[in-house]
Amino acid sequence: MILRAGIGAAALLPLGAPAVRAAERTVRLSYQRSSTLLTVLKAKGTLDARLKPLGFAPSWHLFTSVIEPMNAGAVDLHADVADAVPIFTQAANAPLTFYAREVGAPSAEAIIVPAESPIRTIADLKGRTVGVSRGSGCHFILAAALRNAGLGIADIKPAYLQAPEGLAAFGQGSLDAWVIWDPFLAIAQAKRPVRVLADATGLSSYHRYYLANDSFVAENPHVVAAVYEALKEAGRWVKAEPEAAVALLAPIWGDLSPEVVATVNRRRTYEVTPVVRAELGEQQAIADTFHEARLIPRRLDATGVRIWQPSGARAG
Repeated sequence: MILRAGIGAAALLPLGAPAVRAAERTVRLSYQRSSTLLTVLKAKGTLDARLKPLGFAPSWHLFTSVIEPMNAGAVDLHADVADAVPIFTQAANAPLTFYAREVGAPSAEAIIVPAESPIRTIADLKGRTVGVSRGSGCHFILAAALRNAGLGIADIKPAYLQAPEGLAAFGQGSLDAWVIWDPFLAIAQAKRPVRVLADATGLSSYHRYYLANDSFVAENPHVVAAVYEALKEAGRWVKAEPEAAVALLAPIWGDLSPEVVATVNRRRTYEVTPVVRAELGEQQAIADTFHEARLIPRRLDATGVRIWQPSGARAG
């Protein structure tokens, strides 16, 4: 099912109509450390300004693990997630609608080892301890890379760690390898010499998807439209004003140098586009890989998801 809405849907009031003051409703948004565009919108107060005329105000919720709040419907608009995450939420029958896609950046996630490690190929990971965030896009990268090398998850010792935990474990030498995304990838590369065994190139485009609760989209398509347009503008701003973007983000991320932030922003496209069903074939490949690896219990039609599109977007 595809839902459509225009940005001005809530603004069609008769000229001269008396103003009606009503209590603002809250839009609950989640974000994570890799949610650059949402972080920009939060820091600049963009959504406060955009949503106020619609009678809404944003409330922000930071998560390191996003699958649980997505499955539980803990917020209205969810953090942008790597392509693999919706496979797990779909397998859990979570009531979620896709409403935007950030065009892929395969170099922004990778399998890394310390530079001095004897591990040189994916096949060398057999029997090794590999850190990965369960259900993440990197989980798919690991499964797909192992499959291409004739191995499976059972052939390694997976250490399921959230990204901050993985960063600490990798830095302490507790992991033989780590599969991770930006900005944690860039942080690890800045902290010590590392070797990239493989990035997502040839395995995944590493699209990022923005999802929302079905009920919220159905009841408030004009709010979704406003957020969608704000995300597009934020993406254009980060690319057009790279120095200003680094100056904004570096203090928020705290422990990141401007150089690391610049690396992250250079690797990501930040190009926000509508979700088109005909372009979800890669999602199906991820779902099939996860089923073969017994990471999800059943086969999925990964293209059979609910999609919201802005007015005028190409259906497919």
